[in-house]
Amino acid sequence: MEAPPRHRLHSGLRLWEFPDQYVIEPTDGSAASCLDISRLDGSMKLIDQVAECNSLRVPKIRSIFGVVGMLKLLAGSYLVVVTESESVGSFLGHPIFRINSLNVLPCDHSLKNSPEEQKKVETDFSRLLSVAERTNGLYFSYEINLTLSAQRLHDLGDESKSLPLWRQAEPRFLWNNYMLEVLIDNKLDQFLLPVIQGSFHSFQTAIGRDIVDITLIARRCTRRNGTRMWRRGADPDGYVANFVETEQIVHMNGYTSSFVQIRGSMPFMWEQIVDLTYKPKFEIVQPEEAARIAERHFLDLRKKYGSVLAVDLVNKHGGEGRLSERFAGAMQHINGDDVRYLHFDFHHICGHIHFERLSILYEQIEDFLDKNGYFLLNEKGEKMKEQSGIVRTNCIDCLDRTNVTQSMIGRKMLELQLRRIGVFGAEEVISSHLNFDERYKILWANHGDDISIQYSGTPALKGDFVRYGRRTVQGVLNDGWNALARYYLNNFADGTKQDAIDLVQGHYIVAVNREMAHVPRKGGLEAVANFPVALAVVLISFWFATMSVKRAGSDYKHLFFSLVWAGISVAVAAFMKANGRIFCNRPRLHKPRP
Repeated sequence: MEAPPRHRLHSGLRLWEFPDQYVIEPTDGSAASCLDISRLDGSMKLIDQVAECNSLRVPKIRSIFGVVGMLKLLAGSYLVVVTESESVGSFLGHPIFRINSLNVLPCDHSLKNSPEEQKKVETDFSRLLSVAERTNGLYFSYEINLTLSAQRLHDLGDESKSLPLWRQAEPRFLWNNYMLEVLIDNKLDQFLLPVIQGSFHSFQTAIGRDIVDITLIARRCTRRNGTRMWRRGADPDGYVANFVETEQIVHMNGYTSSFVQIRGSMPFMWEQIVDLTYKPKFEIVQPEEAARIAERHFLDLRKKYGSVLAVDLVNKHGGEGRLSERFAGAMQHINGDDVRYLHFDFHHICGHIHFERLSILYEQIEDFLDKNGYFLLNEKGEKMKEQSGIVRTNCIDCLDRTNVTQSMIGRKMLELQLRRIGVFGAEEVISSHLNFDERYKILWANHGDDISIQYSGTPALKGDFVRYGRRTVQGVLNDGWNALARYYLNNFADGTKQDAIDLVQGHYIVAVNREMAHVPRKGGLEAVANFPVALAVVLISFWFATMSVKRAGSDYKHLFFSLVWAGISVAVAAFMKANGRIFCNRPRLHKPRP
């Protein structure tokens, strides 16, 4: 599973920042070549050692923890490096690190000779890179491929295991896949740091005299990555928004066992464009294509995971009901021995507090879980069982309801695994071990929060149930606050964040000869629409109208002004309601439909 020495990643690096070049020097005792990057144009080469310093070339020196990649924009290139990281545990015995800080280093000295318009465009793009620097939930390992589950790693052939980590990686889970291309072209295997986005949490506890290690890891797919309101549904190729693979691993008495679940948006084209309303309308796009796109999506899942059970948690009625009906209709042509669709109206059955009723769902999927099992290695590393199918869970966001449901399924499967290893008795459950139960709940709650923050900007709702096993007053209050925070971020921040994601992941490629080779400017009413100003006009006009009415009495002059101010307030409010979309922060690289 570990890369051979000639491909092993440098685990210690020193960055020398000279006025005309960056030099990255390995400090892990490997005596390997240094990487030289020109600050003029981003060109790279290996050199034997760092050049001598003098009074004219005084470098800034600091430690870094990896090279994430390089992005080429219009006139300059931008090197992305890890400046802060921390150890968060181990994956199959290998250390795992979380990235706490990224730094974008410009190689754009040639920009000085560029036309003024090009400089402005480059500045627009570089601002998006500063947003990308704040990306959270990024993890890496110097020793093991994090993009593959324990079962897939075990099944890798010897030839694949001898490859560099980036070549072993599953491209859809490789967060910096696009940014690595320049380094790959320069054959810089030992500097190519594969990074995933998702979540990683673990804990250790005792059951009697036995020590149990539990790990929960999430891998976010990059194919349709983005923010909550700007990435919904599927694209024409069947890749869905918020697609996350969750793997639960248990180590005990020499045994290793793994269970994988997935989540992802409903697999047809639909959207929910923000327009200042609390819950914008759901819109199904090209409904005639729904069956074809869903079929393509499930074909891909079957190739990767085997049998698929799709659990749809959305409401049966209202706007969600229309989406669920479309999903069920598309699945009629796909349902068979390998693919099964199950609708479970979470809100109708469980309400907002009775999540224990998920046992009803478990009874309906128990046969599938028993049949398709989990992955299990014995003390000798021999495969005793393998997972041959996957549960795919979705709600609207694939966050809150989905996380509660997945935590329930994960708990049931962990109990089965512990019984199989011989630690639990036939009727023994996690909840009978108080410390184990408490830490397991926290594990899943943190997992759900991480995934939710990446997609919606806030921790998961209903997290108190996952964390404590019941709804709490504080949890309900937190849900209210997080719902308001989501509203603000969705309407006034996520468009720019979506542009940053599209740029760093290669969904929008900058090219000098491209027709849209710049950050498109706002036009028409959108260019002058300003929500804070419009809201201020409404409130101030309403205040003046109220004051004028109070003073009016029999004075028609004050009554007239009161009507004028009231008219202005109502007119601006009506305009905002009718044209809500233009007041929102919208992506500009891939323009949404008006």
